[in-house]
Amino acid sequence: MNNTRWPSADARSHLDADVVVVGGGIAGLYLLYRLRGLGLEALAFEAGSDVGGTWYWNRYPGCRCDVESLEYSYSFAGDLQQEWKWPERYGTQPEILRYVNHVADRFDLRRDIQFNTRVVSALFNRELKLWSVSTDRGEVIRAPFCVMATGNLSTPNRPNFPGLESFQGRWYHTGLWPHEGVDFTGLRVGIIGTGSSGIQSIPHIASQASHLYVFQRTANFTLPARNGPLDPVTERRHKAEYPARRKAAYETPFGISGYPPPTRSALEATGEERQAIYESKWAEGGQISFLYAFNDLLVNQASNDTAAEFVREKIRRTVNDPVVAELLAPKTHPIGTKRLILDTNYYETYNRDNVTLVDISESPIEEITPEGLRVASTNYTFDSIVFATGFDAMTGAMLDIDIQVEGGASMADAWQHGPKTYLGLMVAGFPNLFTITGPGSPGVKSQMILSIEQHVDFIAACLQHMRSRGMSQVEAEPAAEQAWVSHVKAVAESTLYPRADSWYMGANIPGKPLVFMPYVGGVDAYKKECDEVVADGYKGFSFAS
Repeated sequence: MNNTRWPSADARSHLDADVVVVGGGIAGLYLLYRLRGLGLEALAFEAGSDVGGTWYWNRYPGCRCDVESLEYSYSFAGDLQQEWKWPERYGTQPEILRYVNHVADRFDLRRDIQFNTRVVSALFNRELKLWSVSTDRGEVIRAPFCVMATGNLSTPNRPNFPGLESFQGRWYHTGLWPHEGVDFTGLRVGIIGTGSSGIQSIPHIASQASHLYVFQRTANFTLPARNGPLDPVTERRHKAEYPARRKAAYETPFGISGYPPPTRSALEATGEERQAIYESKWAEGGQISFLYAFNDLLVNQASNDTAAEFVREKIRRTVNDPVVAELLAPKTHPIGTKRLILDTNYYETYNRDNVTLVDISESPIEEITPEGLRVASTNYTFDSIVFATGFDAMTGAMLDIDIQVEGGASMADAWQHGPKTYLGLMVAGFPNLFTITGPGSPGVKSQMILSIEQHVDFIAACLQHMRSRGMSQVEAEPAAEQAWVSHVKAVAESTLYPRADSWYMGANIPGKPLVFMPYVGGVDAYKKECDEVVADGYKGFSFAS
């Protein structure tokens, strides 16, 4: 490919870039790298002051990845894989952010990113075949293509409790944590939420606070991470096997290598065998290992019950107070149907004298008061409140942008009953607009960087395909989109996933349509489908010159 600008007929004088990229996280960085390699001019906008995406914003105490470091990393540059040294089995937020900054520096990617800039709207002109992308700085940038690298967990679910503005102390959201950190030493703290960010931060806050009150609406399953320094022998072996491991990861459901797929049902094992297998997985640590104990934990309720009860019994044996233990033992959803969390000393934290668990499943928080908050007739007094209330996942970031096609529907209209995409890559009716790990893709149910790379590679190949043939527009066909949406729904309904009121369903956001958003047929099945689409001349996509 040459370095000339994208052919745009009468629109050439309006062109500011070939591609506008929204987001400067892990997806945006790799996309810039690939586009530059194709000789295309790209400009990325990032709301934060630097790169990192999820790992830039989420700086709460204990924030750590739940995929092992040697897997959760870029694969596109062999020397990068070899030279970077991860200190621990699971990367901390500071370490992952340091890695992402290293990648941005190493490949000089910052020069194509405008920081501290939020995209507020994007409008497509069908006649000119151009996107006009507007920012909160009043700028308008025009390009034939726009790619949403906005992330799946990038729009915090902001607290909307009545009375919040009256609170006289300080409050924080785990997804918008102060970069300078927070010292809770000697303070009375309330934390609302026991999802991933709550479970990771609670042990750390408890070690500082004079007293920590944990407000739990729904108990979640969490497993011990068994984190520790990365074994040098393991690291050398893994790095030596990187090419084969990366290839093998695409042939697994979760996009993670190193876990032999199970071959039998939990119900085929005796009680003693099951117990021994679960004990082994518990001792090993890690979510994929545990879910791989048997081959039907996510599709068979009776099998799932055996795993769930094993974990509940571990909780009962760990937490000294039997009433607290029972509150912490999840009973409202099958294990694994919500994001299976990894922790360090979470349940042990409830044995501390300065930690109190407050069940708000039946008596919710009524209001924030100047001194703290009120539940039923009980008032709690705090110096600080932490909202671990999660994100408007998978769709929030895109719907925060006013995306429209002239004379056509807006994205808000198209998704009013839930998101619809073709392969999680494009939305019918929105030409030249790509999404990275969008709804309908396995992104959040996989090793995210692997899924990001696969999507970026697909987009780059599609652009190359178009440019070499003089084509200027690509669009998902409505019939292909509907068929894919139906398939995603059918696959989900063949599993236990929809039985949980999870953020996969949008259940954590009031008024959000309850639609199971990820594709849970597995990375292996998904990549095969994408490869077949390309081999069949980009089946389901329509092109125009």
